Amino acid sequence: MNRYTTGWLGYYSIADMESKIKSLNEWLRRIIRQIYWKQWKKIKTKHDNLVRLGINNSKAWEWANSRKGYWRISNSHILHKSLTNEYLASVGYDDILHRYKVLHSNY
Repeated sequence: MNRYTTGWLGYYSIADMESKIKSLNEWLRRIIRQIYWKQWKKIKTKHDNLVRLGINNSKAWEWANSRKGYWRISNSHILHKSLTNEYLASVGYDDILHRYKVLHSNY
């Protein structure tokens, strides 16, 4: 994904579209959180990963047993607290809003 967004931003960085890039960035982060939640599949795996990421035990069991859908959980406060923007950056997701601002300032 980083390869595509780099090329896309290189082409469109001339345009003044900061608000659209911001909303796209938030949407991509939500998709990434949804993918993580889907990958964890089992309740025990969800619980263990939430605890590993800093959520207390009772809340981790509560959210691991949730019957809500993947897309709805991806926007929950529990995944925002555990899969933070800093964590996503540490595993390789580049903030495209930051890259857009750097590239756009050159024009």
